[in-house]
Amino acid sequence: MNLIVDQGNTSLKLAVFDGDRMVTCSQQADNDPSSIRKLLEQYQPDKGIMSSVTGENRKLTKTLKTGLSYYLWLDATVSVPVSIEYRTVDMLGKDRIAAVVGASYLQPGQHLLVIDAGTAITYELLEASGAYKGGNISPGLTTRFRALNRFTKQLPLVKEQPAVPFIGTDTESAIMAGVVNGIVFEMDGYIDALKVKYGDIFVYLTGGHAFYFEKRLKNRIFAEPNLVLFGLNRILEYNAKKN
Repeated sequence: MNLIVDQGNTSLKLAVFDGDRMVTCSQQADNDPSSIRKLLEQYQPDKGIMSSVTGENRKLTKTLKTGLSYYLWLDATVSVPVSIEYRTVDMLGKDRIAAVVGASYLQPGQHLLVIDAGTAITYELLEASGAYKGGNISPGLTTRFRALNRFTKQLPLVKEQPAVPFIGTDTESAIMAGVVNGIVFEMDGYIDALKVKYGDIFVYLTGGHAFYFEKRLKNRIFAEPNLVLFGLNRILEYNAKKN
């Protein structure tokens, strides 16, 4: 059994894998290690990995090191089963490379675009050869809403709604339409441009807003909200076998 811990900007995701099969998955807003202790007691995993975009948490690390026979902290020195051509590897977000590894594992031998729609929206390109070419970062949905509210004096704070007009008819719907449709055009634009270069390219959409955008895109995509967890499990297995 493998224990996977993914510390993001706004939440902590926990998962247990039996080989390649996800047994359980949960999410919490804080970094309370009690949830990890419960998983350790219930499933008794022998290996584990932790990834964090906010830096190492000593309490979580201590809990994992104490309860696991093999523990891996994901940093720039850890080997991954793709070749990285990103120039500043030490600055590369752990969730970004984990998502790429997860996509590569689930769809091997294909050109891949991984779109992670979270606090930030990231676009990652992996060629069929297994070469990670790099990616782009832009503000996420909630981040854009907050930015319009914070950096202007008159615009209200808007939250996403199920129905989004193409053209707004009041201030709130104008913000909603501008932000949501702008992201849709952005995502579809990247996909269209990469199709011109690579032809057949498989697109994964992951992150907290994956399902929100899934049906809004004109291009065919596959939504997998747990792509990072699959990637972390693959990285853990890849390194454990080498030791």
